[in-house]
Amino acid sequence: MAGRAVVALIAIAEVVASDLADHLERRGHDVRTARRRWEAESLLSAKGIDVAVIGDGMTPAEGRDLLRIFGGESGPTFILICRPTELVDKVLGLELGAADVVESPLNVRELAARIGGLLARRGRGTQELVVLENSTVDLRSALVMHRSGEEEQLSPGQIALLKLFLAQPRRVLTRDDIMAAAPAESADAFDRSIDSRIVRLRRKLDTESIITIRGAGYRFDPPTKPAGQEADAGPAESRD
Repeated sequence: MAGRAVVALIAIAEVVASDLADHLERRGHDVRTARRRWEAESLLSAKGIDVAVIGDGMTPAEGRDLLRIFGGESGPTFILICRPTELVDKVLGLELGAADVVESPLNVRELAARIGGLLARRGRGTQELVVLENSTVDLRSALVMHRSGEEEQLSPGQIALLKLFLAQPRRVLTRDDIMAAAPAESADAFDRSIDSRIVRLRRKLDTESIITIRGAGYRFDPPTKPAGQEADAGPAESRD
């Protein structure tokens, strides 16, 4: 199995770098940091870096120098951060082979998503995303990312429960099915605790796609359906 992808954060303001590193590490990436040019050169010379993000703590010329020296097919993918007024520097960075140039001030979540996209194109992505009505779930990092920008961690039991539904969409799962395939994390959980687990999972995911089939169990209906598709006839349904 391939190791974790490695992202180098170079000359990025400490508060921003800390927040960005937290986002990346929760998504299964390793993060290395360098503040000065000599530290960056040492880090990039050691190889093993997948993506290098060059912040505006360096001059644009210094960032381009690192791109010239360490870029290319065998080197990391580069993202340069520039100020909005530095249009010429932005164009020069792209012409020299930077994969992306991002203007400051940064939206950390957006930058983390851009890095994830570049890693995926290099075959180094670690995300396994599920898109719901009001949130996106990264199954590998067990993160729920809400439209508001808020993120929540799913427990191992909640991930197991969600994967069970994802593996069998539109099929009614009985409580026995659920208890056998995705047992509760507490050893003393009984039949009715399934209801509580489903309620908590729905709330955390902010979804109505997990439907209660009265007298039968639960069913996951993926939120993206062809227009005009009608639900199959069956037992009474409830989202309560």
